[in-house]
Amino acid sequence: MLLLMGCNSPSTNDDNMKTITPIESIMTRVSVRQFTGDSISSNQLDTLLRCAMAAPSAMNSQPWAFVVVDDPELLATIGEALPYSRCGNHPACAIIPCGDMTKALKQSPDFWINDVSAATQNILLAAHAMGLGAVWTGIHPNMSYVALVQELLDLPEHIIPLCIVPIGVPAESPEVKDKWNEDNVHYNQW
Repeated sequence: MLLLMGCNSPSTNDDNMKTITPIESIMTRVSVRQFTGDSISSNQLDTLLRCAMAAPSAMNSQPWAFVVVDDPELLATIGEALPYSRCGNHPACAIIPCGDMTKALKQSPDFWINDVSAATQNILLAAHAMGLGAVWTGIHPNMSYVALVQELLDLPEHIIPLCIVPIGVPAESPEVKDKWNEDNVHYNQW
């Protein structure tokens, strides 16, 4: 079942998870770094991946690929190798959004970073809207991290991991931060 969030007020999907409107999801999303270890359903995972692939991309190139890691041993290995990945903090899984260089724009290949970033943000917002926790942990442009993740996941050379997004049932409730700062807004000129 494809969960369409924000069509009405909070609704319930077949996993009995409340969903919230897109604006609520954006304004209340927080980075969750501790998880209970409980699993998430295949429907929830499918929804997260569908939301990722609904992101905009330059010239609709869709230069993304996603590796889902739900093997606890592999999650622990990633967590040991990259402690800031939060994969050692008991997520149900991690999604590794990657750039597929065979799909990247020939004239502007680095646009894949923007495109995969948009897909990653969709994952974070969808996870929050479904009551799950998630956190974006960086890989690219740290090329030693990129090489390590490529090795751990046996990625082909043309697949470049952008980040790791551990996802699961939150074991913490971080406070929502108001990040509004009018000094960061300029109209028509600096």
